[in-house]
Amino acid sequence: MEPVKRSMPPVIIRSRLVLELASELVGNEEFPFRRVHLSMRKQDYDSEEFSFFGSGSADAIERVAQGEFQVAMINPSVVLTMAYRGTGPFPEPIPLRVITIIPDFDQVGFGVAESTGLGSLAEIRERRFPLRVSTRGPRGSAVVMVVNQVLGAAGFSLDDIDAWGGEVRYDRNTPAAPERIGAFESGEIDAIFDEAVVQFASRGTELGMRFLPVEEPLLRKLEGVGLRRGTIEKSLYPPLPADVESVDFSGFPVFTHADVPGEQIRAVCAALEARKDRIPWETWGEKMGPLPLERMCRDTVHGPMDVPLHPAAEEYWRGLGYL
Repeated sequence: MEPVKRSMPPVIIRSRLVLELASELVGNEEFPFRRVHLSMRKQDYDSEEFSFFGSGSADAIERVAQGEFQVAMINPSVVLTMAYRGTGPFPEPIPLRVITIIPDFDQVGFGVAESTGLGSLAEIRERRFPLRVSTRGPRGSAVVMVVNQVLGAAGFSLDDIDAWGGEVRYDRNTPAAPERIGAFESGEIDAIFDEAVVQFASRGTELGMRFLPVEEPLLRKLEGVGLRRGTIEKSLYPPLPADVESVDFSGFPVFTHADVPGEQIRAVCAALEARKDRIPWETWGEKMGPLPLERMCRDTVHGPMDVPLHPAAEEYWRGLGYL
């Protein structure tokens, strides 16, 4: 029997097997390990690695800054902005750059039970109100980071609520989970501070939840830090009595460090372009088709961009006519 000539080298066969396995497993809801950390290297075992972090968590920023990952993601965009400027929880600027940004429109909702009598964030501080709050854990999450920035502008923090005799729960699930919106309905908690307002704005209002506005003086402070204002619109959530001014939680920037070589970033951009019709994306259940790369390299409402593109990414997208 004559040996079959290989159409591709073994390194590609092995690597593609691993990649296909990972692609299938990450879509399996019963498989618990779904945050992807991918490292690539040359066939020289001692060579440097090129690593991706396929998650939206805030710890990705520090790991990119330290050179552990070359490409990572974060949600929302404003956290990357604060890191780039050295504001909010970041003591000094980090030279980060954007490759592209996945559109994802969202705001933060500060929902409290009407029975509390609270009408503003300032009242929570003034009354030292012992709220029982559910927010998105863990403590280092981007949600907690943004929520504490807003509360800090109003003069208090989540830790203060605990100190006043309240309770802050750092829940892992989304607001629609039974242990969160269900706990609100049963009276176990009396507040949800979280993004994903599409999951709890209408239902919460029907259950007696009032969304506290982020008022103009606070919005101006927060814009100075790098946050953006956003509106929870009655037109999108009819049970709301009126629009509610809040802060934005939109966008999934795919980012890198300014020092990552241009040829590597161009290769990433080219891979995105080649695979854009195979990469699934959606905004809260609405499937949108191929990645709209032509609007993923500029500032939009759905994909805020206050951090500059990596020069190689800017050159690549401009060459395709996207800029």
